[in-house]
Amino acid sequence: MSLSGIRRTRREFLRTAAAAVAAPYVLTSTALGAAGRLPASERIVMGTIGVGGRGTDDMNGFLRSPEVQMVAVCDVFEGRRQRAKGTVDKRYGSADCTAYNDFRDLVTRPDIDAVCIGTPDHWHAIPTIWACRHGKDVYCEKPLSLTVREGRAMVEAARRYARVVSGGSQRVLEDYGGLARAVRGGAAGEVKEVYVEVGGPSRLCNLPAEPVPPGLDWEMWLGQAPWAPYNRDRCSGAYGGGTGFRAWRDYSGGMMTDWGGHKFGGALFALDLQTTGPVEIIPPDGKDYQYLTYVFANGIRMYHAPGPDGRGSINITFKGTLGQVPGRQAERAVSMPGYKGKGGIYGDFLHCVRTRERPFRDVELSHRTATVCHLGNIAYWLGRRLRWDPVKELFVGDDEANRWLDRPKREPWRI
Repeated sequence: MSLSGIRRTRREFLRTAAAAVAAPYVLTSTALGAAGRLPASERIVMGTIGVGGRGTDDMNGFLRSPEVQMVAVCDVFEGRRQRAKGTVDKRYGSADCTAYNDFRDLVTRPDIDAVCIGTPDHWHAIPTIWACRHGKDVYCEKPLSLTVREGRAMVEAARRYARVVSGGSQRVLEDYGGLARAVRGGAAGEVKEVYVEVGGPSRLCNLPAEPVPPGLDWEMWLGQAPWAPYNRDRCSGAYGGGTGFRAWRDYSGGMMTDWGGHKFGGALFALDLQTTGPVEIIPPDGKDYQYLTYVFANGIRMYHAPGPDGRGSINITFKGTLGQVPGRQAERAVSMPGYKGKGGIYGDFLHCVRTRERPFRDVELSHRTATVCHLGNIAYWLGRRLRWDPVKELFVGDDEANRWLDRPKREPWRI
């Protein structure tokens, strides 16, 4: 730059500074915390990674909280991230929200306190671990992980960096809390068996190539997964019809892990088995075992199946009885973990960000639930009986099965 250019820049700076001093200093009502909002200095500053269907729902859940200032969104689909930015900006009456393609640009921002992760399943572990390393607390959608070892690595990162990490399975308490109170309160007697009905495991994908649509970073969407050509049915968020990312093994564990995060989570919570796992997993064999069967150390058996009466969801039978657990009229007062703070599972997370308590769906509990789902999938895929050590988190004497506890990751992605 020339000397005259330097002088001109300096003159402009001085003129702008003088105008700023002369003008009255105005604080907006948003900054002051009007209409039930906390002052900006007291809000939890958040960013959202993954703003497809469920990710947008989560973002909006946090956006409604007066405790939150959402400052950034991230998605590999340009249209989605721009829509999300527009939603955030409209909420605050500004244009301040930043939209990113790469989650690393978001989690390394020093002004962000916490992140919400609503990406497809294969993009849960790496952003969570990155966020923990960079001092962020994390709310991550269920299922927590794509593999057992990813889940354990997420727990270890949360503990190593002293971060609050919550799994996003609100139905464990909101749908199945009454079941847990009835069972834990002894209203229905001693548990014999548990039936959990969810969809099945994911499968291999051989869809044909389609042109990558404008505005999609396909390489980034694939991330750690093996390279594959773009096809809309690989990456859509569709439920049902056997398409969408949840259907394919490279990206998800299928409905087994998706709804399993809610229903297996609810069953484990009701039975107070949420910090352990089964000791044996037996796939159906057409003879002695009609359904995938989990056997726990205390003798309880849990089946991936509808109940004996044909009803779905979670169905529990009791010693000496047969049928679903009594309804809410049978609930008893019993000491049982619940949400902290106000506002459901989102409020629970925000409360724990402030207090540094562990949230209702702490990462360890979410990991244990996801592990039950993963173990079932592995038993289905291998088609044989497996023994599991829930302390060491290894299959007993089965090297082939242990190789299924993680997946190779495409460069440069690693944990």
